[in-house]
Amino acid sequence: MGWHRELLIGFDLETTGTDPREARIVTGAVIELRDGQLLGHREWLADPGVPIPAEAVAVHGITGERAAAEGRPADEVADALASVLVGYWQTGVPVVAYNAAFDLTLLSAELRRYGLPSLRDRLGGIDPAPVIDPYTIDRSVDRYRRGKRNLEAVCTEYGVALDTAHDASADAVAAARLACAIAARHPKIAGLAPAELHRRQIGWYAAWAADFQGFLRKQGDAEAVVDGAWPVRELAGNSPSGV
Repeated sequence: MGWHRELLIGFDLETTGTDPREARIVTGAVIELRDGQLLGHREWLADPGVPIPAEAVAVHGITGERAAAEGRPADEVADALASVLVGYWQTGVPVVAYNAAFDLTLLSAELRRYGLPSLRDRLGGIDPAPVIDPYTIDRSVDRYRRGKRNLEAVCTEYGVALDTAHDASADAVAAARLACAIAARHPKIAGLAPAELHRRQIGWYAAWAADFQGFLRKQGDAEAVVDGAWPVRELAGNSPSGV
């Protein structure tokens, strides 16, 4: 059958900014999907405890006033999201996140910020896995395709509906369906076991980062550094596997 016809968990965050080590969670969603069909979803609204910049509000539409009035404390949301994801990983169910290195690094940073157990600690010292990242997979299987690689553009490429971009639940559903669509188009991806696909994505992401870093340096940015860690980037004072 292939993993793309089995249970998948879509995960997405909307946040206060674009630096996963510094930004805070505003909304988070976890959805269950099997063979393209939505089975259920959970969504959280957090009070991030810091102002939500106008640029972020323009993206996801959540104002600081609404987050403060309706949101749960940020530490409770981070803890709940981590607990839910870890529950799926413990049973071997893949978590799908588009550009997973952003969302999982940000969640890891939030857990650390509030003194909560890390993903790895919750998994008994094992790194979070399996993760399926359509962003990383698409760049590997269709390396030379021109154009943007954001969620909207890649959904268009694979004919996946994205109902409301930058809504956490809609993005989580789209990411999971996109993973299925990529697998359907590329049998070699569908044929990999989730654990093996996870391992290969680590290599694919590192290779992309090295290539992109080399490109930036050739363009004149001699100090350019592109982090090649996936699916969780290193946090200050810790290794990727320890966050």
